[in-house]
Amino acid sequence: MTIYSKGKGTGAIFMLASILIGVGGCSKSQSYADLLKEEEKACNWFLSEQRVETEIPADGNFEMGENAPFYKMDDEGYIYMQVISRGEEKVADGDRVYFLYERWNIETMWKLGVSQSDSNKMNGSLSQYYFFKGDTSSGNGALFGTGLQLPLDYLGYHSEVNLVLKSYEGFSTDQTECIPYLINVKYLKPEY
Repeated sequence: MTIYSKGKGTGAIFMLASILIGVGGCSKSQSYADLLKEEEKACNWFLSEQRVETEIPADGNFEMGENAPFYKMDDEGYIYMQVISRGEEKVADGDRVYFLYERWNIETMWKLGVSQSDSNKMNGSLSQYYFFKGDTSSGNGALFGTGLQLPLDYLGYHSEVNLVLKSYEGFSTDQTECIPYLINVKYLKPEY
């Protein structure tokens, strides 16, 4: 598309400048409360398309697999977990846990009306990511948030889950912008 044409360049440039000023003048910054409302709407949209259980199984016997429900893991509804596989050996507090992850921005999926397979994803890598179970206040434990560690209260090494994490329990980098994510996580045991 050509904006500048011979003999009409000044008018076209003036019109483009007017449009840009008008669009810029209409935008408003959102308050933190507004961002939280948008996050809530996006999570509700995603979860409305899923099976959701509001109770954690008393015996820890989670339904597993790609069609398993998302279990509400906390009273506030910040964390929902779908168990893909249970894993093996339990993880004790202080143990190092490596993990691989993929994550999808739920708000972007909601606003664009796209599925997780069509949305922009970010990939993690085994060599870069680990935490010490129970430590959520320093290092990687603080960076990746408390929500990422919660499944290990119920599952073991080599487990896999899908998590819906609202920003409050998610990665520290997402908290100020209130970005909710669907995160697929595989927890791995150190091999040394």
